[in-house]
Amino acid sequence: MSGVARRAHVGAAAVLVACGAVAGLAPGSALADTEKAGDVLRFALPAAALAVTLRREDREGRKQLYRSFAVNVGATLLLKAVVDDERPDGSDDDAFPSGHTSMAFQGAAFLHRRYGARKAWPAYVAAAFVGWTRLDSDEHDETDVLAGAALGTATAFLLADRAERAEVGITPAIERGGLVLHFTGRF
Repeated sequence: MSGVARRAHVGAAAVLVACGAVAGLAPGSALADTEKAGDVLRFALPAAALAVTLRREDREGRKQLYRSFAVNVGATLLLKAVVDDERPDGSDDDAFPSGHTSMAFQGAAFLHRRYGARKAWPAYVAAAFVGWTRLDSDEHDETDVLAGAALGTATAFLLADRAERAEVGITPAIERGGLVLHFTGRF
């Protein structure tokens, strides 16, 4: 990837995080500190997944991340429009599913699916925290949060593939009267 393209993708990740920060830290906001953290993390987790694809120069993974993120957001918005579920605080009727939670779990699940559980467990902890902030702020009930987590996880697992692992091939051959082993692979 060229330096210009990499800077553009890093810039996109920074914009996602900044939007989350602005949404959670707007002047005059009555949001609690934990809710602000949840607002920021819902953008930060997909942005972190994007940063990993950039660091690894994983162009295919980046495409899969974009696709799964877009499908997740679209499905979340569609369900919110179709399902008439009032928020626990009574503020409106688009509680199901939790969009914050679906975005956070999509980022965490993408890392898990693409790069393995060992890379993803901290992101899952952060995503669970986002879900908790939605319950704590009385914006969602448990069903909304669990549905958001399931939707985010499902879109990542359905629309992303496991990254290729190192493959090593050993081919024996006879050359110049002796046995030779040729090693090939991706490391």
